[in-house]
Amino acid sequence: MDNTVEVLKKEFGGLRTGRASTSLLEPVMVDAYGSSMPITQVGTIGVPEPRMLTVQVWDKGLVKATEKAIRDSGLGLNPSTDGQIIRVPIPALNEERRVELTKIAGKYAEQARVAVRNVRRDGMDTLKKMEKDSVISQDEQRKYADEIQALTDETIKKIDDALAQKEKEIMQV
Repeated sequence: MDNTVEVLKKEFGGLRTGRASTSLLEPVMVDAYGSSMPITQVGTIGVPEPRMLTVQVWDKGLVKATEKAIRDSGLGLNPSTDGQIIRVPIPALNEERRVELTKIAGKYAEQARVAVRNVRRDGMDTLKKMEKDSVISQDEQRKYADEIQALTDETIKKIDDALAQKEKEIMQV
């Protein structure tokens, strides 16, 4: 569950607030060689200027796929290709763009909540199986189930707090 919160904070780091950051493109997945790969495995991301990102694609055949992945990422970016370099101008943060970024942050937070609930479900299933196999008693199973639920509630609160902080940061002019 703690790993989920760490991943969420890393994804939030990619949501820019005023300056281009290489972490903005890190969650983008590119269809390459018959599978989906992180953009960092098909090229090098650079920040030549505060409002521009570049992706130096290593394989010429993946330039179009990388450009399409950036365009379809839901980040509202419009890349242009120059040989094997993809230039990604970062639009200014107007009110509409800020609202859009808070929605993206909300999606990231919801994915994190789902991941935490999946961990809880796996833990509960393990407890039920242990009780069924007579490894632990019914009382112990209930006690551990309550502990798992408390951990889940605590982790989801951390996720909600991180989301509120990021939304405040994005909406700040």
